[in-house]
Amino acid sequence: MKVHEYQAKEILGRYGVAVPRGKVALSAEQAYAAAKEIGGTVVVKAQIHAGGRGKGTFTDGFKGGVKLAQTADEAAEFAKKMLGNVLVTHQTGPSGKEVQKVYVTEASDIAKEYYLGIVLDRARQMNVIMSSTEGGVEIEKVAAETPEKILKTWIDPLVGIQPFHARRIAFGLGFKGEAFKECVKLVTALYRAHEETDATLTEINPLILTKDGHVLALDAKMNFDDNALFRHPDIVEMRDLSEEEPLEIEASKYDLNYIRLDGNIGCMVNGAGLAMATMDVIKLEGGEPANFLDVGGGATTERVKNAFKILLSDKNVKAVLINIFGGIVRCDVIAEGVIAAAKEIGVSLPVVVRLQGTNVDKGKAMLAASGLKFAVADNLKQAAQMAVASVK
Repeated sequence: MKVHEYQAKEILGRYGVAVPRGKVALSAEQAYAAAKEIGGTVVVKAQIHAGGRGKGTFTDGFKGGVKLAQTADEAAEFAKKMLGNVLVTHQTGPSGKEVQKVYVTEASDIAKEYYLGIVLDRARQMNVIMSSTEGGVEIEKVAAETPEKILKTWIDPLVGIQPFHARRIAFGLGFKGEAFKECVKLVTALYRAHEETDATLTEINPLILTKDGHVLALDAKMNFDDNALFRHPDIVEMRDLSEEEPLEIEASKYDLNYIRLDGNIGCMVNGAGLAMATMDVIKLEGGEPANFLDVGGGATTERVKNAFKILLSDKNVKAVLINIFGGIVRCDVIAEGVIAAAKEIGVSLPVVVRLQGTNVDKGKAMLAASGLKFAVADNLKQAAQMAVASVK
């Protein structure tokens, strides 16, 4: 689950992370009032679940989702141009995202920009704090071009963050005096926020040193582990469904792992690894997957039926490839769900089915006796070829 910048800053602020003052606004009038309350020069920032807002362009030609406003009137004017408009950045794709909120925050006199982020290093089974003197730019670009400028600090989960970790990071970023102390405090608070909220990503880009010597989180991004949200009802309330793909929202109601992609071959698979492999084989055969859909190891007839409905709700889908390995879930259960969904919806698209494992012969027999035109494949390569051929 993702949250907006203003929400991430609200969470981090609770843990003592220093952030500039700011208020969210849903209208130009609210932006004006927020700017008046904050006083002085403010920054108006479009709130969408995507990076690169400052360099983005709105579909009407207005450039930049982050604007410096000298007056409250100017802040209101920027908000008016952003709200209800569609912002396109390198992370939104060409369709962009509609801006429904703006964040009005006090402007800061920046002396230097840095990067600070926390993610899980799965290889080491530890969280890693990544810090860099190259802030305000994409960390992926820094990693590719100047990896030596990224300092990595691993935190043993049995011990947690210690003072020497935070001091190492502050030294590595070059802070001195009071700014050094503020950085140590901020890093410690940031890690505590990351751990206690079950975040999967916590990122400040840029972290800044102001001209008067203070360390602030100028921007903030947080993603959370969906499986841990039951522990955080306050964070669940921050979920913005308008920022999410409608079919992904529908899939979450049935505990389906679904991610919409840009292709035209819908995929229904059990197991995340098998789903990734299925998409790879489709690509190798010259096709484009329309989604990632994992029905899970314990799929029931009802879950398969709902998964099939979601696949067919995507207007871009021109064919469906069902690839099931019957281990925990039986092939006949999958076949039963697919047949029920196909009869209920009235499927007119090509459907390719590859079954293997428990009760595979029974599942294939059920498909053959259904009276529906399923194409049954013997292996994954053949299934991908049949699916790709059907859309071409």
